Amino acid sequence: MTSRRLLSLLSLLQIRRDWPGTLLAQRLEVSERTVRRDIDRLRELGYPVQAVKGPEGGYRLEAGRELPPLLFDDDQAVALAVALRIAVGTGAGIEEAAARALATVRQVLPARLRQRVDALAVTAAESAGRGGDPQADTAVLLTLSAAVRSAEEVRFDYRAAGPDDGESRPARRVQPHHLVARGGRWYLIGWDAAHQDWRIYRADRITPRIPNGPRFTPRRVPGGDVAAFLSARFKGSDSVDAWPCRAEVILDLPAAQVAPFAADGIVEEIGPARTKLVTGSWSWPALAATLARFDTEIEIISPDALRDAFAALSRRAARAAGAAGATAAE
Repeated sequence: MTSRRLLSLLSLLQIRRDWPGTLLAQRLEVSERTVRRDIDRLRELGYPVQAVKGPEGGYRLEAGRELPPLLFDDDQAVALAVALRIAVGTGAGIEEAAARALATVRQVLPARLRQRVDALAVTAAESAGRGGDPQADTAVLLTLSAAVRSAEEVRFDYRAAGPDDGESRPARRVQPHHLVARGGRWYLIGWDAAHQDWRIYRADRITPRIPNGPRFTPRRVPGGDVAAFLSARFKGSDSVDAWPCRAEVILDLPAAQVAPFAADGIVEEIGPARTKLVTGSWSWPALAATLARFDTEIEIISPDALRDAFAALSRRAARAAGAAGATAAE
């Protein structure tokens, strides 16, 4: 019996509740007698595999009382190690446990897998994800991360957002410094020597070109904190991780209905259907429009600039409504 076949058997038992012995034998291309021996071996390792009665008979992997030895294929092992590495920086209160688990997993990895895990140097900026986002190719992430670790300039094609996605552009030349996971997406933070500025690129839009460019001397991002730097850039700042326009309001909604849509705002329940929200945006008109989406009464605590933005938005909405009304009446 090979460990590879045992791993395959365990994987099959995990993806389906009940497995007839004949079907397992067919999938593994072995005899039913061999399947029975392999099942006995899994039980010896601590996996609670139960026999299932019926015309065909079969097996079922139950939940156990204790954690048995865990078996993973190569891709699963690398995925687990990378997830643990990201968890170390999530700020979710599990950093120490994740670091210990990562050390344990890394210690037992074969050298070929340990090199893959060590090559993927990542930073977790946020833990929240966005469903349906384009996924960065694993090979691209490994290529970029290897360039970060070796301090080699990268050349790549970059697909821009918008209607000109297919437009041909010259290859980018960037000194890669950090590969960051934020909000379910991967970003490359690099220094563009031609423009003498820091740039941020979405990894799912990158197509690397081979070979890499010359080596460079690594530099620190402004402020020294990669996650804070990226967050600040998303707020339109080069260094300060804060929205340029920030306000405090009270919404006539329960906090539970506000929190899921508050992004990085601060939500405070002040009554069964009253919530204080401190939030920000790029501009006062954008902040007013964002708050209007809650579709409820809004009491502005501060500042007056938000009141002015709501007044301007109201006038603009009235003109739009008037134009629509005039068109409908014609």
